[in-house]
Amino acid sequence: MSKIGFNAALALQAALVTEKAAIAATALVGRGDEKAADQAAVDAMRKALNNMDIRGRIVIGEGERDEAPMLYIGEEVGKGKGPEIDIALDPLEGTTLTAKAMANALAVMAFAPKGGLLYAPDTYMDKIACGPGYPAGILDIDASAADNVKKLAKAKGVKPNQITVCVLDRARHGKIIDSLRDIDAAVSLITDGDVQGVIATTDPDTQIDMYVGSGGAPEGVLAAAALRCIGGQMLGRLTFRNDDEVSRARRVGIDNLDTIYDLKGLASGPTIFSATGVTQGSLLDGVKFIGDKVHSHTLIMNSVDGSVQKLRSVRPVA
Repeated sequence: MSKIGFNAALALQAALVTEKAAIAATALVGRGDEKAADQAAVDAMRKALNNMDIRGRIVIGEGERDEAPMLYIGEEVGKGKGPEIDIALDPLEGTTLTAKAMANALAVMAFAPKGGLLYAPDTYMDKIACGPGYPAGILDIDASAADNVKKLAKAKGVKPNQITVCVLDRARHGKIIDSLRDIDAAVSLITDGDVQGVIATTDPDTQIDMYVGSGGAPEGVLAAAALRCIGGQMLGRLTFRNDDEVSRARRVGIDNLDTIYDLKGLASGPTIFSATGVTQGSLLDGVKFIGDKVHSHTLIMNSVDGSVQKLRSVRPVA
């Protein structure tokens, strides 16, 4: 698909898809049922995608086919006519956040021409990312978090204690957090939602300079699609906890298990990225029902023209 096809009209259609998923999930906010919230978002997102004039294929989804009725890897969506599009999605990034009525739950999706996104298995990935404006190749996934901060600080013209790093709050990241605090860098811990954590490096209002840590490989591809739209750098390397996860990687055609993927390796072509807030967050406002209207807040990015839009929609309650 040519770059011409990745236009504002397609971006607005993508926004409508994440908007519908977010609105559906909102009915389950604070209800303590993660599976029901996720299923509501999945059903709404699938219905919206199947109303589009595309030949879509899910390359990053909710799991493999035997885990249906989730939006599974390899599922075909759309009306079967129009452009061929690879789709990465997380109908509800932050199922726990939604179930507990916590901040920063999102409905997230990315479009790319066929072959434009890494067909990543449902495993973990070591990730490191920063926003735009730094020299190419400044990140080193094999270096310590502290060493990467020192390089960022030098390039930015500040001291390491003026750098803030976003890290997923997990026990496995203890050494990373200790490394950062040893040089007095600020650590912003998040409970869930590492797609938002990566995107935050591109937004000066968040004051996040770098993201580092291990999280889902599918989320890594989604985050990379966003960075492709607005600049920044990212490196990722798959990690495996058992033979089953290695088999997953081989089934999607990954033979070199030690490959370090840069931004273009994760998202090689033109991309459209859309995220709609479910609960109130630092990046987007959550869905609100006011009277007989539903209010939503969506981030839309398009790599073709480098555009970034935040769209507020008000619609009648269905």
